[in-house]
Amino acid sequence: MEVEYVEIKGKTIPCGCCSSTKSTNENHKESTSENHKCEEKVEGEFLKVPGYENEVEFGVLTSFAYPLEGGLGDIVVATTRVETMLGDTAIAIHPDDQRYSHLHGKFAIHPFNGRKLPIICDAILVDPKFGTGAVKITPAHDPNDFEVGKRHNLDFINIFTDDGRINSNGGMVFAGMPRFKAREAVTVALQEKGLHKGVKAHEMRLGICSRTKDVVEPMIKPQWYVNCSSMAAEAFDAVMNDESKKIEIIPKQYIAEWKRWLENIRDWCVSRQLWWGHQIPAWYVTLEDDELKELGAYKDHWVVARNEEAALLEASKIFDGKKLRLTQDPDVLDTWFSSGIFPLSVLGWPDDSEDLKAFYPTSVLETGHDILFFWVARMVMLGIKLGGVVPFRKVYLHPMIRDAHGHKMSKSSGNVIDPLEVISGITLEGLHKRLEDGNLDISQLKDAKEGQAKDFPNGIPECGADALRFALLSYTAQSDKINLDIQRVVGYRQWCNKLWNAIRFAMSKLGDDYTPPLNIVPDIMPFSCQWILSVLNKAITKTVSSLESYEFSAATEAVYAWWRYQLCDVFIEVIKPYFTSNDPSFVHARRFAQDTLWVCLDNGLRLLHPFMPYVTEELWQRLPARKEYATKESIMICEYPSVVEFWTNERVEREMDLVDSAVKSLRSFRDLLPAKEKNERQTALARCQTNEISEIIKSRELEISTLGALSSLKVLSKDDAAPAGCKVSVVNEDLSVFLKLRGTLNAEAEREKLMKKMEEIQKQCDGLSKMMNASGYKEKVPQKIHKDNVDKLATLMQELVSFEQARQILEQQFS
Repeated sequence: MEVEYVEIKGKTIPCGCCSSTKSTNENHKESTSENHKCEEKVEGEFLKVPGYENEVEFGVLTSFAYPLEGGLGDIVVATTRVETMLGDTAIAIHPDDQRYSHLHGKFAIHPFNGRKLPIICDAILVDPKFGTGAVKITPAHDPNDFEVGKRHNLDFINIFTDDGRINSNGGMVFAGMPRFKAREAVTVALQEKGLHKGVKAHEMRLGICSRTKDVVEPMIKPQWYVNCSSMAAEAFDAVMNDESKKIEIIPKQYIAEWKRWLENIRDWCVSRQLWWGHQIPAWYVTLEDDELKELGAYKDHWVVARNEEAALLEASKIFDGKKLRLTQDPDVLDTWFSSGIFPLSVLGWPDDSEDLKAFYPTSVLETGHDILFFWVARMVMLGIKLGGVVPFRKVYLHPMIRDAHGHKMSKSSGNVIDPLEVISGITLEGLHKRLEDGNLDISQLKDAKEGQAKDFPNGIPECGADALRFALLSYTAQSDKINLDIQRVVGYRQWCNKLWNAIRFAMSKLGDDYTPPLNIVPDIMPFSCQWILSVLNKAITKTVSSLESYEFSAATEAVYAWWRYQLCDVFIEVIKPYFTSNDPSFVHARRFAQDTLWVCLDNGLRLLHPFMPYVTEELWQRLPARKEYATKESIMICEYPSVVEFWTNERVEREMDLVDSAVKSLRSFRDLLPAKEKNERQTALARCQTNEISEIIKSRELEISTLGALSSLKVLSKDDAAPAGCKVSVVNEDLSVFLKLRGTLNAEAEREKLMKKMEEIQKQCDGLSKMMNASGYKEKVPQKIHKDNVDKLATLMQELVSFEQARQILEQQFS
């Protein structure tokens, strides 16, 4: 790995907090979490600064003159930080400013050290209309001046120590002074030399450290860089080379982001001036006869090694026979560098450990898409370079969680949702208390409290870890952001209650001495048992395939739909007559229902376990176990459900779809019944257009009557007279259902309802016919799609006929 300590090319301007000696490299914006600088507008204000007894004035523009070489007079400049003139290395003017055209190529003389300052022309920085049109340049202590220094190859003179005092470069008169004491001393010295031209108030933006409240000081810092060119090329190929792809990024949309970053790679600044982190393994060699003793004074005095012993050995070879001492660089490695070697270091690297041999490379990395480059790409680069291969085979990038309104969560906005508060619940007062214990100012606190009161007027109810986990997984289809609505989490908590109720029902029907079956044979079971096992197979297939393809939202949808809408809403309801009736024909059906119920709950809990580990563990432990087999101690070490081929029965599923459609039509009538009749069992009729449908409805009378809460169900053929005094609903082209009414039917309302439905179907028919009759349709549309459209049109036309028949029946009854 190429690591270089750069003196000119590698210098950057970090913002330093002199109270903490901490600084953050502003040229590397990925370190946003390390940047604790905020800015305030000030103009002629006195502020309290840590370490100073008296307040310091800011927002004041000081003008002073630099004498020109050769007796040409002087040139006046202005600054809000007059103490930085000790590090000035040039004076900039605009090339088109005629006032200074005679000074092109000339020099000014520094009044305190005699240093010659070139008069340079810089159209980028200098505005000739502002002030005197001349700008002092301090490349080591101002980001704009830093760029000027690079453009004009100026000297970079750092005049501050890390604790904010003037160093030896500032001159012996000022050395050791705190920077704002030096400000006063420099002002007095300029006045004594007759160079001080006055002060005036001037608005400026003052950087303040949010932690120490000290004034942030830009200062030049030599930095360590990693040359990433070759590593980035290898990391790029690992994802982008289709012939030898080593890493798969999921979702695929982020491959473009990977390409953009790695194609435009730059050298990586890995040094940080922080209190914590891995200290950079570089030692500075100070020789006894060195003229300059400050750390880093000589670029060729650095050695890099694994430890101090190895560094001393290396330094002794380079500086053979000379007395020396070593000082380790106090900087630490960029957090992303330390994190970048995580897949290796966690397994014992650089030692050739057994864990490293067994588990590197790993299989899947899961993280947020916002750090795809900052962390993932760097792990890949360092993994290939130091470990020889990519650190993982797949990268799954999850969406970023935002509040219900889509706003980014931040402490300053006060809209952060603590997952522990969702799990355990919290009152509105508790939410407010958390805000009050933070560092929001008065206005931010007020706004944040108002937002909490609006979003959580009753606080956040206790939801539990399972409901939160399931909600977040169900959200993963939401592109790159999750707008987290707590009410959705509450909904899943309520669903957990439904799971408990399902188990309670099962335990009450299975009995204390129930023994689960070794095998089940669906073909000899009741219709409803065959159906629930078949759709369980489909739920298993969809869940497993979705997990394998990292489509977690689809997986949660599949398992949730089976549990709620098929097991709880249909199967458990439809088997209740087997347990409540004394009908002798239900004896065998009751046992089959028990066995099927146990199989469904056992498979269903194992299917749900990755999404809801706690509630599924608790409920699974309550299920009766097969006594002939050694029971697993925990659901988490059980096998995940797999498809049982002979459970699948497409015919049964089609029949249940018809039953379900008929039941939904009958249930829809109940909303229109008087309140006293809604909970009473009603008489219904079914009119079938074909013998096949008629046989299905007759054979499924128990299921339809149970789910539809009917007292009886009579099946009519198409030749039978339509019943009078009934509400009618067309289920499909082959089936209509009728519900007997005790009161008077509102003929006009029923007629309007039928006509509206017929209009909708006619509109669909017209649209489909128009498309199929369009020019070039048959040539352009694949044969399968054309056949599907023909079948769809025929179905719609038959439904239209059924609705017309229902309308005619209604007209006959009330004519």
